[in-house]
Amino acid sequence: MHDGCAGNFSSGLDILTKIRTMGFNTQPMPAVVSMTCEQCQTPFVMETFEGKCSDCGMVYAVTPCHAGDPSSIRAAGINV
Repeated sequence: MHDGCAGNFSSGLDILTKIRTMGFNTQPMPAVVSMTCEQCQTPFVMETFEGKCSDCGMVYAVTPCHAGDPSSIRAAGINV
């Protein structure tokens, strides 16, 4: 069931699972976010709701409802 923007997620993996299930993971974000990987400190650009560091493979995710707030982007794990 879809709970709109009210969903609470305890981890980046929870967010990733949700956006993959809903089919949002490959959709473009409203604004591209430049960030630094928390695992290896490599800068990268996140263009879709699921992003991946090209250096270490750390996957990041954000829900469409929270994509306007870069602090809502969470690491989900390496190569998940």
